[in-house]
Amino acid sequence: MTDTSTDPIAQYRDLLATVPTGLWINGDSVAASSTETFSVDDPATGTSLLHIADATPDDANTALESALAVADEWADTAPRARSEILRGTFELIREHADDMAMIMTLEMGKALPDSVAEINYGGEFLRWFAEEAVRVAGRFTKSPGGTGRIMVTHAPVGVAFAITPWNFPLAMGTRKIGPALAAGCTIIVKPAHETPLTMLYLAKLFGEAGLPAGVLSVLPTSKSSEVSTPLIADPRVRKISFTGSTPVGRTLIGQAAENVQRTSMELGGNAPFLVFDDADVDKAVEGAFAAKTRNGGEACTAANRFLVQEGVAEEFTAALTEKMKAMVLGRGYDSDTTLGPMVSVKQQTSIAKAVSKAVADGARVRLGADPADDAGCFYPATVLDQVPSDAEIVCNEIFGPVAVISTFASEDEAIAAANATEYGLAAYLYTQDLDRALRVADKIESGMVGINRGVISDVAAPFGGVKQSGIGREGGSEGIYEYLTTKYIALT
Repeated sequence: MTDTSTDPIAQYRDLLATVPTGLWINGDSVAASSTETFSVDDPATGTSLLHIADATPDDANTALESALAVADEWADTAPRARSEILRGTFELIREHADDMAMIMTLEMGKALPDSVAEINYGGEFLRWFAEEAVRVAGRFTKSPGGTGRIMVTHAPVGVAFAITPWNFPLAMGTRKIGPALAAGCTIIVKPAHETPLTMLYLAKLFGEAGLPAGVLSVLPTSKSSEVSTPLIADPRVRKISFTGSTPVGRTLIGQAAENVQRTSMELGGNAPFLVFDDADVDKAVEGAFAAKTRNGGEACTAANRFLVQEGVAEEFTAALTEKMKAMVLGRGYDSDTTLGPMVSVKQQTSIAKAVSKAVADGARVRLGADPADDAGCFYPATVLDQVPSDAEIVCNEIFGPVAVISTFASEDEAIAAANATEYGLAAYLYTQDLDRALRVADKIESGMVGINRGVISDVAAPFGGVKQSGIGREGGSEGIYEYLTTKYIALT
């Protein structure tokens, strides 16, 4: 038995042994062509979890050839048969939910309850798109001019390439894989190098559910651009889907333009959270806590700027501070932890610098603001108020458990402040006035708006943003059409 004094995650070694450690190509776990590996580490302790095959451009080409070899056959597979495989994988995720949640917490750091929630949420995308696979609509109408008939059908766009982030290792994958497979596309997935284990485990479950070899490939790599660039440059890849930062998204859009590939880009956010004087403050605090601390704050939909009307600002701030003060910082897999470590030292350092700069700019610390000195990538729950409107922390995505609070006097001022960003992914507002709620929601420049709700993600709703937050939509009835082309057939 491994000595826990030298291996703090010894009790999880048997579980980790169930994760494929190779690339997933042609329905199997295989070594990289270079035979190189990279380490996936526990951000709570810095301990190496597993060494994973490190994909190369040659491996990417092998995955592409595998996807192309079965592309026509998969496109011709009956929608019901594709649906059954998606549904079967969903059932396997439910069966292995506890193991997958622990694997996710080990590699990403989030508190185990957050991982359990993501497994449930991420799995639902496969159930949803299993149902959407058999409901792709077309139309057949008579031409208005009487010159013939119009038939509109849909066809798979072709081989898709998906790049997923580290913060939601399962859900950001299933939100892309689900609609791709439902539409009849083969797909290659490149997970973030920080968190490839969950995706590799998912690939294994797809194989167990009967997904034909070659339909799904997974390419973990420490050399992201080296692997991604030649795939995007290959005109046989017809669809690019990316979740990540806006700067990287801009680069990928430029690369995709060379071959006029279809793109879906879910990019950065800077979500405002508006609280009006007439809001139920207790409910607003509950919603704010969920919108800020879900996933440890490492979410693109996380409330980034709390804009509170002056009449309730102190009441709201004091209550939110107390609620965040009760969070237990610790290793994500410890039973009492409600706030795990950040995913990396880089992320921890970025948050610490942003908070320090905000305090230097005049913000007041109500809670936290001191990164832990212990080993691991920990950052405590933090609340800042009296934050200047032009402070860097207001302008940039924090991606951590830091609540930044400013005040406003009027509705117009609140809307202007909410829109004073290049981003437009998610927004939240609390008010008991329905007219105001709809009026403000209509004026906020955002792809998604939550009214008196702190969590808005739903597999049955379209997810995506405006402005620099991206293009395209994932989830909902809209999601499958990102992987389909529209064909018009003219009939006499």
